[in-house]
Parts: sequence; C-alpha cells; structure tokens
Amino acid sequence: MGKGVSLKVIAAKAGVSAALVSYVLNNKKTDRINKITAQKILAIAKELNYSTNELAKSLKTNKTNTIGVIVADISNPFSASLVRIIENQGEQSGYTTVFGSSDEDLVKFEKLVHTLVNRKVDGLILSPPAGAEKIILRLQQQDIPLVLLDRYFPSLKTAYVIIDNYAASFEAVNHLSATGRNRVGMITYDADLLHLQDRKNGYLAAVKKTKKRLDNNHLKLVGIENNVSKIEEALKELLSGKAPADAILFGSNKIALICLRLINSLSLIVPDDLAVICFDYTEMLDLFYSPVTYIKQPLEAIGYQAVQCLLQNMGDTTNTPAIVLQAELVVQESTNASGKLLRKK
Repeated sequence: MGKGVSLKVIAAKAGVSAALVSYVLNNKKTDRINKITAQKILAIAKELNYSTNELAKSLKTNKTNTIGVIVADISNPFSASLVRIIENQGEQSGYTTVFGSSDEDLVKFEKLVHTLVNRKVDGLILSPPAGAEKIILRLQQQDIPLVLLDRYFPSLKTAYVIIDNYAASFEAVNHLSATGRNRVGMITYDADLLHLQDRKNGYLAAVKKTKKRLDNNHLKLVGIENNVSKIEEALKELLSGKAPADAILFGSNKIALICLRLINSLSLIVPDDLAVICFDYTEMLDLFYSPVTYIKQPLEAIGYQAVQCLLQNMGDTTNTPAIVLQAELVVQESTNASGKLLRKK
C-alpha cells in the first residue's frame, strides 16, 4: 500500500482511534499507552508498509530534520571523509544530510545553496569558494543557520570550524630545516581563499625564520583547477637550476599525487635527493615507495564541531563560535634525515 496508507486505515484495523495511532507513530514515548495496544499498532503499520508523511510533518513543525552540506570537491578524500563524519554526527542528532560539490565555482555554489534552501533544510554547513561573501551575507539576512567549514571570511561574523593552516605549514618547514634541508620549496594554489593564504604565509614565515635560502623560484603558485601540466611544470622548475629545491611542501593532496607520480619517473630518490611533505592524507600516498610525511587534519573533530556549532546556531543564529583546531605533522620516511642527498645514477 505504501504512501497510500492512512492513519484511519491503521486505526480501523487496530480497533482504535486515528488520534491514538498518530500518537504512537509520531512519538517516541509510549509509556502512557497500553504496551500491547502500541505494539499492535506498530505491527499493523509495518505490515501495511506505512511511512510518515515527512512533508506534512515539516509544515506543522517548520522543521525537516535535514542538514545541507556543500564541499569544494566530494571526490577529494578530505571532503568525502568530512561529509561522512558530518553525516554520522547528524544522524546521531536526528538529522539527515544532503550534500553537493561546488568545484570551487561561485555560480554552482550559489545554485546549490538555492536548491538546499528551497528544500527547507534546517541548517547549512558550507565550504564556500572565493567571492562567496554576498551569498553568505544573504543567508544570514534570511536568518538561516549556517557554519563555514575549513575556511572563513574575516569580513563576516559567522560560525566556522577550521584548522590553523599557518601553524601547520610553519611546523612542516621547521621540520624540513631540522633535517638539514636548505632549499625548501612549496607548490600551492594561487587563490584568495584565506586558508590557502595561511598555508603559503606559514611557509614564508618559517623559511624567513630559519634563515634558509629562499629564491622566488622556490614558491610556486598553481591554478586551483588542478591543471596537471601546470603543476608538473612548477615541480620541474623547483628541481632545476643552480639551486634546486632539496625539499618540497605540497599545499594539497591533489598537488602531491600529481608531483609524486612525476618524481617517481625522474632520477631522484626520496628522501636522499628530495624530501617531501603533503598537506592532507589520502590512501593513494601509500602507493609511493617512500612513506610520505603529511600534515594530518583532525577530521573527526572538524566534523563533530561543525555539527555541534550548527545545532547551536539553529537555536540562536547570532551564536557564531569560531573553532580553530590544530593539525598534526605525521613524520615518515620521505623526510628522513639519514639520506646522503646524492643523485641517483
């Protein structure tokens, strides 16, 4: 019978009122009802394949018990893992998660936001692309609960959950310096997004502090669209010239995977000739012959805090906590200091 089953049909078969059926099916607490009667109603509802009319419930309560999530790229292991964690956390609090990917495209992001708002989600967890301030401001003006994830805009007072990207990059360069690397390079995205700027600035500050050699050629900025040839060109430039880089910090796992594939085809040994560190972890790194040192973001904590912040914001949209978490540098063979830094013949 499916969706055609009504409360009256169940009530008639159970020999009770429709009001009593409604109470049993829509309330978790049935201690005030005869247990045998309640079990009979539930059994009949199951037999008839009854499902609650969620639309009717949402119109009555003004809640849909859904959370909208927009990430930059669901194919990125970082984003996919975060969505799964948010989904699990939301489910524990009684919410279903609906998600989409913006691909760092402002137009696509706005369309996704519009779709989720029209679906009457109870709140939004967003990783907005550059230039999305007006969209976020408009959501706030509509009093829609929201939390920014992995990034934020200094010009807006919003709830957000991020990691300290500046400190993470700073620590990575300090580690490379401590292992005897003198020419530390970095390949990262050329974007206005603050978290990417923080990664770059943390690198620059650490290089300056360690007083190691820094040429303009040791910092390479590439487009966020992940053009393989451009990223490979940046790597080749770092590894060429009179003072080639002896260590490289990759600003994302996608950049790292492209570069590690090229490094594997060159006459270089990691870590003897070149030390490498990746921002974020992906299982694909395990395929590289030298276990890669990486900056581990606390995904469980990020996802948990994002959901908790959103739940608070649902109760009071003026509640805008700023959560800044610390990343962890996981040191592995790719930055081992024991290498002789000799070219492979």
